[in-house]
Amino acid sequence: MKAVGRFVISLAMCAAATCACAEAQDQENPFARIGHVVVIFTENRSFDHVFGLFPDAEGVNSAQHPPQVDFDGSPLPALPRPRWDDRFPRRLPNAPFRLEPYVDIDGHTMDPVHDFYLEQEQIDGGKMDRFVEASNAGALVMGYYDGSQLKQWALAKEFTLADHFFHAAFGGSMLNHFFLICGCAPVFDNPVEATKKKFDPKLDAIKDAKGAALVIRARQPDSPRSVLDGPPRHMNLAPLTKKLEAIGTLQPGNPVSKHDRTEAQERLPPSHLPTIGDRMTEKGVTWAWYAGGWRDVVEGRLKPYGEGKPDFFQTHHQPFAYFANYAPGQNGRNNLKDADEFYKAIDEGDLPQVSFCKPLGVFNGHPDYSDLAAGDAHVADVVARLRKSPNWVDMLIIVTADENGGFWDHVAPPKRDDYGPGIRVPTLIISPFAKKGFVDKTVYDTLSVLRTIELRFGVAPLSKRDARATDLRNALVAP
Repeated sequence: MKAVGRFVISLAMCAAATCACAEAQDQENPFARIGHVVVIFTENRSFDHVFGLFPDAEGVNSAQHPPQVDFDGSPLPALPRPRWDDRFPRRLPNAPFRLEPYVDIDGHTMDPVHDFYLEQEQIDGGKMDRFVEASNAGALVMGYYDGSQLKQWALAKEFTLADHFFHAAFGGSMLNHFFLICGCAPVFDNPVEATKKKFDPKLDAIKDAKGAALVIRARQPDSPRSVLDGPPRHMNLAPLTKKLEAIGTLQPGNPVSKHDRTEAQERLPPSHLPTIGDRMTEKGVTWAWYAGGWRDVVEGRLKPYGEGKPDFFQTHHQPFAYFANYAPGQNGRNNLKDADEFYKAIDEGDLPQVSFCKPLGVFNGHPDYSDLAAGDAHVADVVARLRKSPNWVDMLIIVTADENGGFWDHVAPPKRDDYGPGIRVPTLIISPFAKKGFVDKTVYDTLSVLRTIELRFGVAPLSKRDARATDLRNALVAP
């Protein structure tokens, strides 16, 4: 009996020590209970555009909004309608406005310009008053929806909505996809002179009274005198900076599709910068980038960019394809998978520890080739499927957009560095551990996703930006 008693006491001591270690680990790692991270990366909507009327969020009605200004800085007497869109009146009041009287959430619109330099012009040092004059889309960029009919609104009411989540870098999709996986802007190494000259940015600047540049301006001198007379004629919005950083859309050095006819010298050379995929592989963390349409494009059945079929697979939405470690024949290529494999893994409870989900263009919510309703329905379907998965019990789902797509938002982004961050984007944190019905006002950006993954799995940061990024712990109930 004494031996049995000593054994029971020993077990109790071990159990207590295990509990103490677990508590210490939870304090050390706020995400220790998360076994599966899923990132759903949608497209081109600002926070105010989708969630501007969400209860308790800092939305459209939470502040006075300065009028949009003309090219010369004077307030516009009215807003010009979007080009070629007779659903809108010729002039609209100079203020944010509801879009439903003109185009519902399942309607298609033109694609507002969204560019590295133009977004900085639109932000105008935090005034947020040049969205119309720097756009090709007139009043459209000031439009927003009553999103209460959206399924993502229902998810926001059930889980956590982040109302101060900014996209990482000014401008378009390619750069923001890079920031999601490497916290970096890729560099075009040693371009031939003809390519360098072709991609060389030729830009002017808006200056203050002392001659200091406030913001880059990319408007041709022969543009209309007022945005009411027509949209600006933009200068060459080059995909490279003078430091040869790729800030616009380029195709990968290793073509994803046999249908890609881009000249070899104009392809972005394969990058050797480290990615979150590299970090996780080194650590033994299982992961995958799942993309809708991936297999069909790689095997030649589907052409990218909607050629021949209206599915709109976007090569520049596949950031790992730009890195040498993920070229055809490299081991890393095995981590790039089709969305069908994602759904199979969900249903079988066989998800890797980290999953990135990139919807096919027709389902990603991008203006023009998709619409808000289609993107919303797809996100809701994927989340519903994830919640039925055996992996749901320890899952963290992050739904966010790559960038704002040129749409207005009233909250000035914080200043981090020369890249951004850009405008607020709609972001949901969904998990059994997420705070319920919570509007999280913590200032996040896309690098917060990287930082959360890094902390959960104990991998080293990739850059100063992600090392300093705020992780998502505030969206979760404390352990």
